[in-house]
Amino acid sequence: MLEKLKLTSNRYDEINLKLSDPTVISNNSLYTQLMKEYKTLTPLIEKYNEYLTAEKHFEEAKELLEAGGLDAEMKEMAQMEYDEQKENTEKFYDELKILLLPKDPNDDKNVIIEIRGGAGGEEASLFANSLYRMYSMYAESMGWKQEILNSNETELGGFKEISFSVEGEGAYSRFKYESGVHRVQRVPETESQGRIHTSTVTVAVLVEADEVELEINPTELKIDVFRASGAGGQHINKTESAVRITHLPTGTVVECQDERSQFKNKERAMKILRSRLYEALQQEQADRIASERKMQVGTGDRSERIRTYNYPQGRITDHRIGLTLYKIEDVLNGHLDEVIDALATADQAAKLASQSDQ
Repeated sequence: MLEKLKLTSNRYDEINLKLSDPTVISNNSLYTQLMKEYKTLTPLIEKYNEYLTAEKHFEEAKELLEAGGLDAEMKEMAQMEYDEQKENTEKFYDELKILLLPKDPNDDKNVIIEIRGGAGGEEASLFANSLYRMYSMYAESMGWKQEILNSNETELGGFKEISFSVEGEGAYSRFKYESGVHRVQRVPETESQGRIHTSTVTVAVLVEADEVELEINPTELKIDVFRASGAGGQHINKTESAVRITHLPTGTVVECQDERSQFKNKERAMKILRSRLYEALQQEQADRIASERKMQVGTGDRSERIRTYNYPQGRITDHRIGLTLYKIEDVLNGHLDEVIDALATADQAAKLASQSDQ
């Protein structure tokens, strides 16, 4: 591992020199490519330099102790330095192992999140709205931009389904753990007997794929237009502005009706379709390495119950890692970092374990 880090450090220095070369600066695509690589390597090299410094100080303290001839005070100081730098060296070495784990190529990409009410009727639709609010508040706290692409609202203000995009660096790296079935346990407002109901909502987190990554043949698409409809007469157009696109080879169907413009609805529907097809391709690849996937927290399976939100107890439980927090209000107000950090740490631990087994 240290030999690999030394070679990576040499590459980092080489890139640093090239970035000040006028011929590289004038070549926009090469400069952008090198800058991206430099930025990616920076956290690793900074940690490697911390490790080398700690190792150097550790060796110096070790030599001092082994040489002998120190008075009691100097010996105590050397011992303290030895212990501290030994601990730092081990800590930085472990952190380097994590930084060297293969990076998910999609981590820095934007996402499309699809939320659908599952079992529980209107109560599930209302909780779908709660999850949309939670993700929106989290995106806002991260400085990311979010935009609704399509929604199907109920009369009580819930969502049968809602699709929205989140744009920002690292969006997928944080949201990817949210795919799966979210279960809610609470007393619905419509429940007169005060009984707790259990409902479910399905969340799918898709990488926003661009046209370069996934080319769709226009002849394989069936496009229908129709009049938009909504709860209580909302969003009803007199013109046929809503769009339904069917990808014939896979049977994937996407509808968009939120915009008044047929062109904008078609554009948004294509964005969702492209991301769904891209996810299907990724799933095929993941299935080929299913044994590895099982060992990781991963991006979750849409059919897998991943989390329970229990209102009476003020508790949320993530079933994948056995995490329980009595902070339901905080989490639903967009404070998701504690949950996501725990999932990311568990994922890293699983990957490290799988590497050591190989």
